[in-house]
Amino acid sequence: MIKDGVGGYNTGTGLIFERKVDFLTLIQEIPGYTVRPSPVSGTDIVFDGKVYATCFKKHQFYKFLESEGIKWRALISKKLLPDDAILVILRETLYIIEVKYQEVDGSVDEKLQTCDFKRKQYLKLVSPMNLKVEYVYVLNDWFKKPGYKDVLDYIHSVNCHYKFNELPLTWLGLPAKAAK
Repeated sequence: MIKDGVGGYNTGTGLIFERKVDFLTLIQEIPGYTVRPSPVSGTDIVFDGKVYATCFKKHQFYKFLESEGIKWRALISKKLLPDDAILVILRETLYIIEVKYQEVDGSVDEKLQTCDFKRKQYLKLVSPMNLKVEYVYVLNDWFKKPGYKDVLDYIHSVNCHYKFNELPLTWLGLPAKAAK
């Protein structure tokens, strides 16, 4: 990772996260990808002219749920506000992406332990649409320290995921052009 970097892409096959970088900003850097406002809420992710996914930021996700006739207040007691919620159409899967960047000890340690609860809350919200939910942290190298082994093991044990520094497009079910 580049200290004080802002992110980028890796030969068109994955998104490289450095610090708190916006998913939509990164995806637009990849050849073939564009974004445009979605008709209801959020932003459509377009590859070579075809919509593959829709990205929702914070409150946009709840506007989308309401457009689908889902009364979220009847399902959960408090809004969860994702960094990015990506609905990948072909996979019928909602990916919740949380970027965690640390350079010193801090409160992020405990936040990593909330993925199971949050994933289950998102499942409640999208189950009327028969969608799956994948919850993934994108972590920087700080979290490779031995002191994080237990929490990283826990993340996997509750069917959540983590990636270090990058998020492969194919893992999300999004097309990637081969490197030239």
